[in-house]
Amino acid sequence: MAVTDDRPVADQLAELGAQLAWVRDYLDPDALSRRRTELEDTMGAPGFWDDQAEAARISTEHARVTRKLERYESLQREVDDATELLELDPALEHEVAEQVVPVRDELARLQEEALFNGEYDAGDAVVTITAGTGGTDAQDWAEMLLRMYLRWTADRGFQTELVEASPGEEAGLKSATFFVRGENAYGLFRAERGVHRLVRLSPFDSAHRRHTAFAQVVVAPLLPDSEDVEIDEGDLRIDTYRASGAGGQHVNKTDSAVRITHLPTGIVVQCQNERSQTSNKATAMRMLRSRLAELAEEEREAELARERGAKVDVGFGSQIRSYVLHPYQMVKDHRTDFEVGNAQGVLDGALDGFVQAYLLARAAGKA
Repeated sequence: MAVTDDRPVADQLAELGAQLAWVRDYLDPDALSRRRTELEDTMGAPGFWDDQAEAARISTEHARVTRKLERYESLQREVDDATELLELDPALEHEVAEQVVPVRDELARLQEEALFNGEYDAGDAVVTITAGTGGTDAQDWAEMLLRMYLRWTADRGFQTELVEASPGEEAGLKSATFFVRGENAYGLFRAERGVHRLVRLSPFDSAHRRHTAFAQVVVAPLLPDSEDVEIDEGDLRIDTYRASGAGGQHVNKTDSAVRITHLPTGIVVQCQNERSQTSNKATAMRMLRSRLAELAEEEREAELARERGAKVDVGFGSQIRSYVLHPYQMVKDHRTDFEVGNAQGVLDGALDGFVQAYLLARAAGKA
């Protein structure tokens, strides 16, 4: 439901104009237009479809660039038309105010999209949640985070695929990994990487005391199979184990699950969603390539931060957000100070405010 804005329509239009100027600076419509022309020239060249994977990548980029450019141009026209109409006949202020509402909503979405300018931001993501300090509470917390993200992605219209879930001894999950497919999935989920802290009255404590639990969220770009990330087979330790899951006739009686450890970096990936060990190994290798690409991206970010003279913690171990359920309810992001009192709403998937605050802070060099 749109929020009612009681300000004069002229003030609202002036604000929309300023926001469009901000989007123009980040989006660079002229550069987008040139890129669209380059892609169209490539798509029209003889033999374009000889390499199907490359042709699909270029076609996808062309569609994305065209969509961004057309959305910006459409919004600019609507704001210009509304401003001109109000100047010609101030008596039409009520009608213009109604036109402004959907423009404001669409502009907010375009502002978010303008912030995705990283190499992998527009693509899919691999998300891994691992229980940290806190015993059974931490494992339960990891499962709560998985539920939160699955609800958030469903609300966004993303597709998800759970590729690994290791249950805890008593409750919850030791770890879980899932793929997220949708436009800007990686760009959005980058806001979630780090350590998440939960404070609550523990349901696993017979004295019902307050406990603190931690879980780590690691996010990597889901690279296409055609993406070449060099991995030395001698750097890998590959273990197989029996996949956990439902009992009865569906229980997995073979060691089909695969765990791969990249010895130089200590990165561990695992997959158990397929019955075939070969398929699980292929998926795990894809996950490893994605994690190594993310590690390289983090190193680039750290180098840029050093060049700017800023101290920015982009490591996997940085605590980013606290979820307090007792003695009061509050979810607070420590990078942006954005906070929400409705903790249950956040745990039900209402993450947009936190993500948008982080993206804006990051664009301003403050996060």
